[in-house]
Amino acid sequence: MIQVYKFGGASVQNSAGIKNVCQIISQRNPMNLLVVVSAIGNTTNLLEKLTSNYMKGLETGSILNEIRQTHYSILHELFDNNDPVFDDVENTFVEIDWMLEDEPHENYDFVYDQIVSVGELLSTKIISAWLTKCGVKNKWIDARSLIYTDNSYREAQVDWNKTSLEIKKQLPGLIGQAIGITQGFIGSTSENFTTTLGREGSDYSAAIISSCIGAESLTVWKDVPGIFNADPKLFPQAVKFDSLSYREALEMTYYGANIIHPKTIKPLQNAGIPLHVKPYDYPDQPGTVISPGTSSVNVPAIIIKKRQVLISISTRDHSFITETHLSDIFDSFAGCKIKINAMQNSAISFSACFDLVEHAFEKLKERLSINYLFRYNEDVQLITIRHFKQDLIDELSAGKTIMLEQLSRITAQLVVK
Repeated sequence: MIQVYKFGGASVQNSAGIKNVCQIISQRNPMNLLVVVSAIGNTTNLLEKLTSNYMKGLETGSILNEIRQTHYSILHELFDNNDPVFDDVENTFVEIDWMLEDEPHENYDFVYDQIVSVGELLSTKIISAWLTKCGVKNKWIDARSLIYTDNSYREAQVDWNKTSLEIKKQLPGLIGQAIGITQGFIGSTSENFTTTLGREGSDYSAAIISSCIGAESLTVWKDVPGIFNADPKLFPQAVKFDSLSYREALEMTYYGANIIHPKTIKPLQNAGIPLHVKPYDYPDQPGTVISPGTSSVNVPAIIIKKRQVLISISTRDHSFITETHLSDIFDSFAGCKIKINAMQNSAISFSACFDLVEHAFEKLKERLSINYLFRYNEDVQLITIRHFKQDLIDELSAGKTIMLEQLSRITAQLVVK
């Protein structure tokens, strides 16, 4: 059976990282393996900045030059100057050059997907070339020929029927003869325009492919030993989970645990495929496995999301917030592609907390301010505690102003300043 590996940008941020990743690939399963790779290092962040400047008519040359220098520095450390990978990478950069020469398309999200997606194309071409140089037989595969979506740019919805058909048609004949190298995060519309699956969507790409091909397992290689009950950088006493059920992992990712993309778990659960989260620096360590079952969680899971916005909406005549108002409010959030992380409503107001994405927030503010009174606080934090205890709530909120608090049987959420 086919195994699927996924490597994130941190694992391939430099030439040493690429060598390490390729060593993991070659040593563990030389055949029957598909590898999904993200963009190198902070390339996606820089491409996002490039897109923003381009759409605003601001300078783009220095940003693109920084991205170029990063990739060419890696190339020169790995390859001789006459290696064909240089031309392959330069041709990919030329695609961005052509886009930047044109007048911006009116749809920001469309432009974003065409530019930002290039990061994954670059990283996978370099990794494929390095594997070839090391004598590891591999095949570079364009993920846009595998994953098909609608045209909801930046948050594209997968066309599961067409995607499953293409994956089952293409991959079995390739995998087994050579290791497959493909991109995370990206897909394609029926008109052959590039789409992206949402920020950090490479995990989701790997899960889509795994479920469609009936993979034996999916392994996501990270810079941490596995999944912890809290961020070890913030909580030195954090405890690693050896195993988690699909349900618990779904809940944790929904509330913002950033170790796995939120959409990753469900396709794997549907197909009964285990997900392994392992450290790429210590590949022999067991990591954490997510699989069917009811593995018990006996420690609270703490998830902290920074750079949040808390908004409060009320009607202009101070009348009750009814189901009709809520329908209109939710429609506005959906139209602006903003995911609500926490919400609460009273008789005359509705409050919601979400990630700050500048252009999306401005769009939401403009849309809702037409019919509602709109107040907001920026730079707040959202603390979520699964399997909470009151003393832990008290500890985490000490010295902070609680702006919103919501408790259920298992989960506590606090918006604090």
